[in-house]
Amino acid sequence: MSRKLIPLEVSDASAFAKSLRLQLSAHEGLPSHLQFLNMLAKAAGHGNYQSLRAKADPADSEAIRPTAVPVADPEIDRKHNDRVQRSFDGEFRLMRWPSRRTDQITALWLLWSQIPSAREMSEKEVNALLRDRHLFGDHALLRRELCDLGLMRRTRDGSVYRRVERPMPIHAATILRQHSRGSVKGGTELRPK
Repeated sequence: MSRKLIPLEVSDASAFAKSLRLQLSAHEGLPSHLQFLNMLAKAAGHGNYQSLRAKADPADSEAIRPTAVPVADPEIDRKHNDRVQRSFDGEFRLMRWPSRRTDQITALWLLWSQIPSAREMSEKEVNALLRDRHLFGDHALLRRELCDLGLMRRTRDGSVYRRVERPMPIHAATILRQHSRGSVKGGTELRPK
């Protein structure tokens, strides 16, 4: 029987490494091959290795897709979250493009969370949505970055866009939870739209 290749996509290498380290430190001794595969899958945001394997098999009609559930990480960088939150206004619109790449990625995840899932959109629709969700006048930058980060896919000719369902990193998920609760952080009131 030939070996099936199973790709592993990781959206945030730092959160992945922290989650894997925590799992390894909690495990007694050296994990077996299957235990280690499960640890890798969990660190990447999947339930276990079976769900990762099912997602990798496009022929499997009952493939389990990871949802936007944060990977458990107790070491949330509060300064990072505060910086990113200050980039958004009270209506959860991106006011400015963050200067740090890690902040940009978190901001892109927060924009991703506002894109309809399981829906094909034209470039015009994506542009309109992004124009409505930011205030610094560069929707094309945001559209390109979302595609480059793998949060959106587009057809070769750029006529059809679709949000890619992936597990949300803990930083973005924490900010999103605070936003949906309408909590105040960094002097900016975050209210659900």
